[in-house]
Amino acid sequence: MSNKILIIDDDPHISEALRLYLEKEGYETRNAYDGIEGISVFKKYEPDLILLDIMMPKKDGWQVCREIREISSKPIIMLTAKGEVFDKVLGLELGADDFLAKPVDMKELSARMKAVLRRCQANENRADEKCVKFDQLEISLQKYELKVAGKTVDVPPKELELLYFLASNYNHVFTRDQLLDKVWGFDYLGDSRTVDVHIKRLREKLEGVSDKWTLKTVWSVGYKFEVTA
Repeated sequence: MSNKILIIDDDPHISEALRLYLEKEGYETRNAYDGIEGISVFKKYEPDLILLDIMMPKKDGWQVCREIREISSKPIIMLTAKGEVFDKVLGLELGADDFLAKPVDMKELSARMKAVLRRCQANENRADEKCVKFDQLEISLQKYELKVAGKTVDVPPKELELLYFLASNYNHVFTRDQLLDKVWGFDYLGDSRTVDVHIKRLREKLEGVSDKWTLKTVWSVGYKFEVTA
């Protein structure tokens, strides 16, 4: 599922340029053209990130930021016009995550959005140490629950524990013996091919779900949960 971006800016030309670029980059977008509309759309759309202009009619960006922070911790990047009086300290105190001056450099915007979204995801993962989340995937060891594309998938406990362990240590390669030790326990007497069988079953459940991560075989070594974006 693409990250959802809410663009709140009263300039229709800037809003349209941002929308076209971000949708080309694979994001889903919504636009709002004043502060009151922005808050209303935010509540209905539930975006993953907000691009927020400061000088707007009805409610300015400062007020919108303040009201969003009362109900949500979703990341906010504030957009400031060149030459505009700008108080970065105020923005930080209100809870803004980053700032970018207009005219917006689209590549810089994209890089900053990715950085903010990564930080947000890392914070969410740390908030619940027994739950890890990636694109289209949520693994909760606390609930023993696997969600794929928002839907709960039936999975045996050991498959869930194996996936949770690999995902919690993403981009790290583990041998079969290490996985047997960490997931099944040091006193497990079964064959290391048990790992292969469980990986095969997990792949059947996760096939084609996302291009941002994969259960990867590292030949002659073992397995890893590889995050690519």
